[in-house]
Amino acid sequence: MIFITNSIEINDNDLDLDFIRSPGPGGQKVNKAATAVQLRFDVENATALPDLVRQRLLRLAKNRITAQGILIIEAHRFRSQHRNRQDALDRFVALVRKATEKPRLRRKTNPPPLSKQRRLEKKRRRSQLKRMRRTPAAQDL
Repeated sequence: MIFITNSIEINDNDLDLDFIRSPGPGGQKVNKAATAVQLRFDVENATALPDLVRQRLLRLAKNRITAQGILIIEAHRFRSQHRNRQDALDRFVALVRKATEKPRLRRKTNPPPLSKQRRLEKKRRRSQLKRMRRTPAAQDL
């Protein structure tokens, strides 16, 4: 069991871990050791996730989710399989925890009058500077 929050726990059977060859430069064992980890989780059919969390997770990780609704996390930061496996699980837990957080509602605000005044004054100064750079013939027109 992987504990995400007090109310959400994901069964190990819901996660599919595949070990693949790590990309990038290697050494003597570059074509032998499959140290990179590819974690797959079916978000669409996950019974452990509430609907709101599932929707937020789909929105948060939209670039890592396939058309079938499967979340894919690849970990190949470390040279050992064990550390890459733990890294993938940690990133997965962090992503789901982030999806459990309720987004804060944005309150619409207006800029203060002084900042509006400063912005317009800055624009006037910039306009004056560009006007002064023109050739005298262009100013007469």
